[in-house]
Amino acid sequence: MNNESSASNNNEIWVVVYWRVIMKHRKMIGTLVLTAVILTIIISFCMKNIYGAKAIITPISPKDSGGNSIAAGIMQQVGGLSAIGLPDSSSSAEIVTLLKSNILREKIITQYNLLPVLFSDQWDDNTKNWEKRAWYNPLSLIPSFMGGDKRGIKKNEGIPDVWDGLRKLDDMVKINNNVKDKTITIVVEFDDPVMAANIAGYFLAELNDHMSSEAKRVALTNRKYLEQQLDQTADPFIKQKIYNLIAQQIETSMMAEVKE
Repeated sequence: MNNESSASNNNEIWVVVYWRVIMKHRKMIGTLVLTAVILTIIISFCMKNIYGAKAIITPISPKDSGGNSIAAGIMQQVGGLSAIGLPDSSSSAEIVTLLKSNILREKIITQYNLLPVLFSDQWDDNTKNWEKRAWYNPLSLIPSFMGGDKRGIKKNEGIPDVWDGLRKLDDMVKINNNVKDKTITIVVEFDDPVMAANIAGYFLAELNDHMSSEAKRVALTNRKYLEQQLDQTADPFIKQKIYNLIAQQIETSMMAEVKE
């Protein structure tokens, strides 16, 4: 009982001590709290609003229409046809890889002139010129300090280039592949909601253009190869099947042109 009473008294003493300290420095504590609140409000007003735009892609799985089995039968009779690449829908992994690739993103930056948009704080709309900033890329100063070769430094130092744009897009654009739902999501975060939606649309347009061009290229290659095999085949049954495959390649090429 004595120990419990002693512990209770000690707790009460410490509470009193803390309270006295608080009361003694209440003006300073109040000033600090008020300053923190004011700074938080000011910072929140100064920060840019970030808006998100989202585009969802659902890859279409190719339906088995019997074309593969027909081709397989022809391959058994004409060995050369094993080199043909039948038209097929791109897998989710291929689409994700393409969306994340620098090749596609560089096309988007160049075609839609995104550098003035991504680095609007350095772009002067009136003069249509860049405002140079010597501190823009600190890594470029390393060769000068180390006495290294300066040829690797970009030509217009202090002005954003395509590589700077690619790094900016890496921070802005996220590609998510949902294997369970079989969907691919493009998420763009930017301080302008309209431009965020536009950039998401640019990714979709460039993806569609690339896939359409690739489908046309494969269809044309397959068609030429099938026509060569047609001249070398005497069997009328095999010829008819080859004609069917050629018709499929023509249809694929026409559909790709429609998508463009």
